[in-house]
Amino acid sequence: MKKAQLLAAMQAILPEQLILSSQESQAPFECDGLSAYRQLPLLTVLPETIEQIQAVCKLCHQHTIPLVARGAGTGLSGGALPHEQGVLLSLAKFNQIVAIDQHNRSARVQPGVRNLAISEAVSHYGLYYAPDPSSQIACTIGGNVAENSGGVHCLKYGLTVHNILQIKIVTAAGELLTIGTQALDSPGYDLLALMTGSEGLLGIIVEVTVKLLPKPERAQVILAAFDDVAKAGRAVADIIAAGIIPAGLEMMDKLAIQAAEAFVHAGYPLTAEAILLCEIDGNNEEVSEHIMQVHSVLENNDPISFDTAQSEQQRQLFWAGRKAAFPAVGRISPDYYCMDGTIPKAQLATVLQEIQRLSAHYGLAVANVFHAGDGNLHPLILYDASQPGELLKAEHFGADILKLCVQVGGSITGEHGVGIEKIDQMCTQFAADELAQFHAIKAAFDPNGILNPGKAVPTLHRCAELGAMHVHHGQLPHPQLERF
Repeated sequence: MKKAQLLAAMQAILPEQLILSSQESQAPFECDGLSAYRQLPLLTVLPETIEQIQAVCKLCHQHTIPLVARGAGTGLSGGALPHEQGVLLSLAKFNQIVAIDQHNRSARVQPGVRNLAISEAVSHYGLYYAPDPSSQIACTIGGNVAENSGGVHCLKYGLTVHNILQIKIVTAAGELLTIGTQALDSPGYDLLALMTGSEGLLGIIVEVTVKLLPKPERAQVILAAFDDVAKAGRAVADIIAAGIIPAGLEMMDKLAIQAAEAFVHAGYPLTAEAILLCEIDGNNEEVSEHIMQVHSVLENNDPISFDTAQSEQQRQLFWAGRKAAFPAVGRISPDYYCMDGTIPKAQLATVLQEIQRLSAHYGLAVANVFHAGDGNLHPLILYDASQPGELLKAEHFGADILKLCVQVGGSITGEHGVGIEKIDQMCTQFAADELAQFHAIKAAFDPNGILNPGKAVPTLHRCAELGAMHVHHGQLPHPQLERF
């Protein structure tokens, strides 16, 4: 369908002020946090009701028009990149907290509600929402569900999938479905887990019921500094091996430390090669006991210093440096490429050493910031897009890091999703029959393949061309699956 025809059809179902069609008005939607890739859609729509979303889906489904849903655009994998021949559907107007049930510790919220706003809204009940991505001040709960986001406290409290009870989605054909229940479990297949992390390929999230947790009686952070990244890596493994599950266990290397300290002034030691932030929370007695145990483990790993936060203000300051690491690195480099992979914790030191070797090979500096407790790495590759070939070099560097994660028994993603960024590496991660199963699930929810096409799951033809796919039994599945 041509743009003029699409615009006329859209104007028949939406008020004119909810449709953007000019290049200037759509420019803010041309990319997400992976700004190296930009693309304008044919149209952008900003619906205000679920019925309007259903109408848009029905129109796109009927005419096989690509449809990409977008939240706050803080994603880092190109998952919200518009389709040049399609419609971008912004959920920005769905920003209300529908209901709070303090007795059952849950809240019903629209997808455009900011992550942090949930905790702010329930704070006076002594409750909070646990998953806390670094972008929580801006990212939305709908996007968190679509990417299965984590955050610094996911080690103890889990990812988004562990902290939601129910969602409402609009399917590609415009049907409104409720998945999950208000209870702790529901009969049948676990479609809630399937939808969480599905990156907008299976449906458009229009409401989320989240779990709320009581605020811990006490939370305390230890900042430990090391003169060797390998020592910090061993300390992480030893803390977990001791049977301690910290609320958060984060690691930063020297370049990230120096950037964050210059930006936030969190009190990080500038001479350290690596620091660990280990937070213990719970009641007073268990926090005191576990803090002593962590001190003992850290001392056995030869730290150059460690400091225990003596106030809530200092605890928040220690975390502020970690959560500001991405923008802090942005102050020291014209551009950076943020990777996201997961590895077994025992491989931490080995992988970091290999990343340093790759850094020297490509001639690009890298700052490492990651959720050390669950092995989720976030290497930040520094480059200058104004220099010919540097972006391509950074992408190759990043691809090698993801291949390394798979080689040591890990995954190409932890919480950022696949989007367009890692779609080729999916061919390395999964075999042909596994990818075929993904396509079959996609076809069951979206038979015309209109929802976020070209993202997250590669076509089998693409993998075959790359020569990177693990082919089981020497066969490719059915060719019709390749259109997704």
